[in-house]
Amino acid sequence: MKYEIHGTTLQVLEVELEAGEAVFTESGGMSWMTDGVEMETGVRGGLMSGLKRKLSGESLFLTTYKATAPATINFASEFPGKILDFQLGAGESLICQKDSFMCAEDSVTLETHFQKKIGAGFFGGEGFVLQKVTGPGRVFLEIAGEVVERELGSGERLKVDPGHVALFQPTVEYNIERVKGVKNMLFGGEGLFLATVTGPGRIWLQSMPISSLAAVIRRFIPCRSG
Repeated sequence: MKYEIHGTTLQVLEVELEAGEAVFTESGGMSWMTDGVEMETGVRGGLMSGLKRKLSGESLFLTTYKATAPATINFASEFPGKILDFQLGAGESLICQKDSFMCAEDSVTLETHFQKKIGAGFFGGEGFVLQKVTGPGRVFLEIAGEVVERELGSGERLKVDPGHVALFQPTVEYNIERVKGVKNMLFGGEGLFLATVTGPGRIWLQSMPISSLAAVIRRFIPCRSG
């Protein structure tokens, strides 16, 4: 499988498949493709796996595209940001925010990841349910805004405004702590809680969560009186 990422702000992923190669995506995720591709839509992994995916922001059904001859498939971003690609080894995983999965090789497993800590689940910006992708194989994720990658050492901690954590390695501990000081909570603009991520491990931060972008746009939408 060969691929190329086109564009800067609203990127497009172009995947070239040889006969017999396959990728899968959420239902409706494909933008355009050439001849020589067979589609098969189903509840990948069974009904329970499909329902869990629904909780994590993905569709109940996933579609597999298998090439019967050399073919090209394109996937367009749903929002301004970056498409990230990862080559995962056997058993290697990444924990991702909701709705970040774009597509992956047929050998990759997509499943849900439940927050183990109550505080992180209620106030962590993405709720109890995140996504988990596991290799072997290549996976493509779409992240809102610009992306900043950080490598955290053992015990190194970073405080993050909830929603800016795009994805992280399973070795990173993710939790929530309350902002100290009543004036800070009421007038600091950061809300009541901050996310804390503790190493060792790698994290990817996004500059503009979709919720923040929507809030900015909402201010400029005229409201009907009455």
